[in-house]
Amino acid sequence: MNQESVTSLKGIGEKTAALFKRLGVETVKDLLHNYPRAYDAYNPPVPMGQVEEGKIFTVCGQLLKTATVRRSNNMQVIITVVKDLTGSLQLTWFNMPYLRGTLQMGKILIFRGRVVKKGNRMSMEQPEIFTPEEYEKIKNSLQPVYSQTKGLGNKAIAKAVAQALEQGILEREYLPEKLRRKYQLAEYNYAIQHIHFPSSEAQMLAARKRLVFDEFLFFLLSVRRLKEKRQDAKSSYPMKGAKELEQLQRELPYALTNAQERVLREIKKDLESGLVMNRLIQGDVGSGKTIVAVFALLQAAYHGYQSAMMAPTEVLAKQHFESIQELFAAHRIEKTVVLVTGSMTAKEKRLVYEKIASHEADLIVGTHALIQEKVIYDQLALVITDEQHRFGVGQREALGQKGSSPPHILVMSATPIPRTLAIILYGDLDISIIDQMPANRLPIKNCVVDTTYRERAYRFIEREVSKGRQAYVICPMVEESELIEAENVLDYTKLLQKNLPPGVRVEYLHGKMKGKEKNQIMEQFASGEIQVLVSTTVVEVGVNVPNATVMMIENAERFGLAQLHQLRGRVGRGKFQSYCIMVDASGEEDTRKRLDILNRSNDGFYIASEDLKLRGPGDLFGLRQSGDLEFKLADIFTDANLLKLVSQEVKEIMREDPLLQKEEYRELGKCLEAYLGRSYEKLNL
Repeated sequence: MNQESVTSLKGIGEKTAALFKRLGVETVKDLLHNYPRAYDAYNPPVPMGQVEEGKIFTVCGQLLKTATVRRSNNMQVIITVVKDLTGSLQLTWFNMPYLRGTLQMGKILIFRGRVVKKGNRMSMEQPEIFTPEEYEKIKNSLQPVYSQTKGLGNKAIAKAVAQALEQGILEREYLPEKLRRKYQLAEYNYAIQHIHFPSSEAQMLAARKRLVFDEFLFFLLSVRRLKEKRQDAKSSYPMKGAKELEQLQRELPYALTNAQERVLREIKKDLESGLVMNRLIQGDVGSGKTIVAVFALLQAAYHGYQSAMMAPTEVLAKQHFESIQELFAAHRIEKTVVLVTGSMTAKEKRLVYEKIASHEADLIVGTHALIQEKVIYDQLALVITDEQHRFGVGQREALGQKGSSPPHILVMSATPIPRTLAIILYGDLDISIIDQMPANRLPIKNCVVDTTYRERAYRFIEREVSKGRQAYVICPMVEESELIEAENVLDYTKLLQKNLPPGVRVEYLHGKMKGKEKNQIMEQFASGEIQVLVSTTVVEVGVNVPNATVMMIENAERFGLAQLHQLRGRVGRGKFQSYCIMVDASGEEDTRKRLDILNRSNDGFYIASEDLKLRGPGDLFGLRQSGDLEFKLADIFTDANLLKLVSQEVKEIMREDPLLQKEEYRELGKCLEAYLGRSYEKLNL
């Protein structure tokens, strides 16, 4: 089943394997499921007179002179000139003197690379070189572009994938033939081969359709299993309303919105029903989900039960813990809340485990450390997960199994998903929506700008920091890619450190950093020690910084609208006016119109529904809602129609063979067990 280590592939030693591990690739199977993030189209050559600055082109021409090698700043610069009937281009390479033998005067070669303007002259830097015969073999093909890490480039990854595919270890097809015919789905091994190396767009789309179908199928089958287990389950923890909560609501320094009141009534009704509650609260960032959750946690505590709240990051868990403690102190609530995180010392963990087991702790707040075997609860009656889409189905189920009998389940998400899709994706849950913002919230001021605005944006950030505020800058990539033109976190941090005054502390954050490093940076930003944080979308959830007033998003065209809305929700959380600057580097009118929807509205659900309408087949790459649920390829917006079809199919399968025991579904059943196993494995990350 391709479970061998990547070191079983020729040319991959321990050092290269360690680099692959940074990409989440340890086995050959992981490598084959590490799908391209985009494709590079090898188009036919164009006349040199038609090339444009800033874009990748392929040209064919004759070398006017043999390449020369010059020295500049400890670098060897190789220069030559190529021409055709329409014009000429200067070609430049750095530290590649061996090319001189290839680049001989009079030779006809093909060059492919990004065109830049030097003075009045068009030039190509570091272009790829092909003979006409070599280029003919790959012309019109799509070459995979993978996520990379320093020391492991795209060519090395593609070479490893090609070698893995050449081994020819076939996986057994697990979808019934009738299903593949019904939806015109490619065979599994064909899909894996052609998602990596399609010879045409049609092949790539056929491969992608099959793999997206599978992702939706396994996810929805596992959600359906949860529903079967939970539906109409009797609760051992019925709870009536508590008069202390009515008192607390009267004492709050602000009035709850009508939407918060409505959701609290729905929760209260569930808790009183005698059945186990399974409810999702959807609400925009800042809509007040947390106080609703605290009321539910307290209702359990006032009935003598324990309750737990799980957050996706240590920083967010700590912030929830501290805000609950402050609330209890301010309103003289004599209940004990404790914090459980992975970075606590063994002694700290032992002491807090004792408090939980003895029921000295009423409310337990933490990360996925809450579901470790050593945590023993006493009458765990309610479990709340914050930022629901960050937890796998296995994690969701595991926390629900920690009590002696099934606890009530409440999950919260700030990810705006249109209701039609939410009903499918959260099929095991009843849905409540908080669709009002608190009256004291200042709306975020938005602007969509082109790259010429950057210098003004830096000065604006500088002014906000001088007032004592903070800023986020989001980049789509961690580090520079040889094939993808987009801003990256590491280089952008250096750029801002040069462009902002020395007293402004600029640091970076990205998903490839170790957990301890990430927590340290987020804590320093939350405490105000860092003024400007350059980050990938890892900050989409996980930290609450009311003092941050600027969100600048580079290459905004590369993100979906719903994700951009999530990102700007990191600001506007305090009493100061906040701003979101979206930099569109595409220069395309359609992109500007799409981004303008964010200019017009701060309503996440409206934006999500517009995103759903706008997405089309051309948006397969660069617009993923990063981090959504458990999907590598699938996007719930671009693939919404397929999601709906798979949802119908899952209903049919469950009606026909709920245990997947019939001959035609047996292989699918085995794969589903493996999928659920992987979801559980994530608990230990």
